[in-house]
This record gives sequence, C-alpha cells and structure tokens, in this order.
Amino acid sequence: MKKIIGITGGIGSGKSAVLDLLEKNFSAYIIKADDVAKQLMEPGGKAFIEVVDFFGEEILLPDGTIDRKKLAAVVFTNPNKRIVLNSITHPLVKKKIMEQIACLKAEDTYEYCFVEAALLIEDHYQTVCDEFWYIYVPETLRRERLKASRGYTDEKIDSILKSQLTEEEFAKACAHTVDNSKDLDFTLSQLEKLLQM
Repeated sequence: MKKIIGITGGIGSGKSAVLDLLEKNFSAYIIKADDVAKQLMEPGGKAFIEVVDFFGEEILLPDGTIDRKKLAAVVFTNPNKRIVLNSITHPLVKKKIMEQIACLKAEDTYEYCFVEAALLIEDHYQTVCDEFWYIYVPETLRRERLKASRGYTDEKIDSILKSQLTEEEFAKACAHTVDNSKDLDFTLSQLEKLLQM
C-alpha cells in the first residue's frame, strides 16, 4: 500500500462525494469512522454496553438497538454527555480502524486507504495516517447544501459550525486542500494530481 490518507472537512463540504470519487476511480479502500462507530454500537458491539450503561435503557428502540436520534439529541444539548460518549466510542473506533488498516496492509490489494473521520485532527489520527487532506467548500455554499439536502436551520448549522474547527485550523493541519465547490470533474482532476505526487 502506497499511502494511508485521512480525509476531513467541515459539515456540508461533500466528503462522501469525494470518497465516492476515490473509490470509483482509484485503487482505494474507504474507511468511514461513522460506519465503524455504528458497528461498535450495535447490540454485542464493544461500545454498546458502555453507552447503554451510561445513558440508560431509554435510548433503546423496541428492538433493543440504540436510537441514534435520541442519543444525538441528548449529547447535542449536553456538552458533558457528549464528552462521555466520545470518550467511550472514539478510542474503540480508532483501534478498530487501526486493525482494519493492518489487515489491508497484509492483504496488499489496494494502493491507498482513505480514512474519513469528523475528528481526524482532534483525535490525533496522524499516528494512523501518512497525511491529511482537507475538503474545502466556502461556508456560504455549505450552508446552502445543508439546508437543501438535510433541511437544517441556520441555528442548527451555527451550533454545528461552532463545534468544528475553523477553515484555517483544518488547512493548517492538512498536507493538501481539495476544493470541492464546483462540479465533480473539477474535484476529480485535483484528486488525480494529488495521487500522482
């Protein structure tokens, strides 16, 4: 495997679209921290018991799985509870991602592994990745996208943006910036150049 690359960026920057381009056009394996976290929070998953122990059975759906919307509402309104949730899930997610990368290296099927995580920088994924790429879209366009695709209000967008790094902080921590504010061909041409370096 040539490189392990971390993908990050603010909400609404189109990280998923970039990951789709990478998966379809290159020899790339994609790991999304959110997907790993979901698996770990399924009944029997390593995070499930700890999360239910702390937050109580009222966060469970009738089928015994965690109601992610209810859990999100609890941690969204209580920063201390969000810290607890993160302290349970993030170390487990990182460990699982490291295990996946070790398997990928052993199999040696892909040229690249891309790891996408909301807190890539804050959770020190530089110990896992060779470099970080910042997916950039101006805030005005990100706001438009979030309203159109997710129906978010300005208040909700404001509170999410406040909890994330600034554009300057993202750019400073990343080796490269990918401008994802135009069409997919424009984004793809940048990805091709970066992977030829």
